[in-house]
Amino acid sequence: MQTTAVIVGAGHAGLAMSRRLTERSIDHVVLERGEVANSWRTQRWPSLRLLTPNWQTRLPGRDYTGDDPDGFMPVADLVAALTDYARLAGVPVRTGTTVQALQAGPHGFQIRANDDLVCARTVVLATGACAQPAIPATADAIPPSVTTLTPVAYRDPGQLPDGGILVVGASATGVQLAAEIHRSGRPVTLAAGEHVRLPRSYRGRDIFWWLEATGLLAERYDEIDDLTRARHLPSPQLTGTPEAVTTDLNSLTALGIRLVGRLGRVVEGVAQFSGGLANTCALADLKMNRFLTRADQWATAAGLDHELPPAHRFAPTRVDPGTPLELDLTSGEITTVLWATGFRPDHSWLDLPVRDRTGHIRHDGGVVTGAPGLYLLGMPVLRTRASTYIHGAAADTGALAGHLHSFLDGH
Repeated sequence: MQTTAVIVGAGHAGLAMSRRLTERSIDHVVLERGEVANSWRTQRWPSLRLLTPNWQTRLPGRDYTGDDPDGFMPVADLVAALTDYARLAGVPVRTGTTVQALQAGPHGFQIRANDDLVCARTVVLATGACAQPAIPATADAIPPSVTTLTPVAYRDPGQLPDGGILVVGASATGVQLAAEIHRSGRPVTLAAGEHVRLPRSYRGRDIFWWLEATGLLAERYDEIDDLTRARHLPSPQLTGTPEAVTTDLNSLTALGIRLVGRLGRVVEGVAQFSGGLANTCALADLKMNRFLTRADQWATAAGLDHELPPAHRFAPTRVDPGTPLELDLTSGEITTVLWATGFRPDHSWLDLPVRDRTGHIRHDGGVVTGAPGLYLLGMPVLRTRASTYIHGAAADTGALAGHLHSFLDGH
């Protein structure tokens, strides 16, 4: 098969890119290993809701038009929305098509998929940043008597054995699952390392309203001082509940969830945790307050102070001075470890010399370095801070489709 462009992945970024290429009359095909929105269908637990409000769930040519703009979309609704988007946009997607290899070809690239050969002048990698769970090497030392699983395999608390749960990781996934499992009646311990604390709402507006209004989400990748760090920050401690409640470490300890520090190692069945939890939480509080100060300054400059509730601050994160530094995983107290330690992309089928020494693809705002005609999408802070979220694909695909079109014109 010969085509001008191939998009690998039919998630929100791949679908948005297809829409952009169609607008430019560039023939292309989208290759998807499963169905449209496959990761959302098969690798997310049923109770998950987006942490961004519905009004922000927008793609090229599609804004949210439902009756709950300030709500948070359940994963099943997102799957339905993306499937509908693909249908209405006429996305030329080949589902059930697994890419085995992507190599350089005589006139661009060759893609082996389902034992077929697809030749294309350009390729867009849109398989996203969350293809596989990122599990630390510490997992190898967990005693075999303890059940271990990742959020990909988790469905609901009923699948877990009786006994205590250790959730490792306190980003959006960790805090949501810790709360859900605790509500089922199981004792939960949460190991918290570096995290981003934000309130669900501030001065009567959702925190994402403030992130957009202050221009933070629009900050370009080439304007960020420590881009590598920005791209590896954990997702903020936010959950998209129908009640729009704030979920942070204070709310979790109020429920009865026990906090410990970052999991360092497991030695002879004993989990050892960092003693720096108080400092970690103080730093997260400091950064949250810096942003709230930025929000207040913006509101004053915009003349909105009279329309909004007064500025205020949230209670510092409370850390029990008696927080344990060790837990014996052989005692029977902890029967399950849930690794909420993030995700990583999977480009194992990419047979091109485009990775750096850490294994990450080298790129300049999504334009892959050293492989003309190759593009990357769906990664955190790809072109702006908004790239981390679904709505960021609109600007990202607009820019990269323009670059791709210019590349084709020049070749």
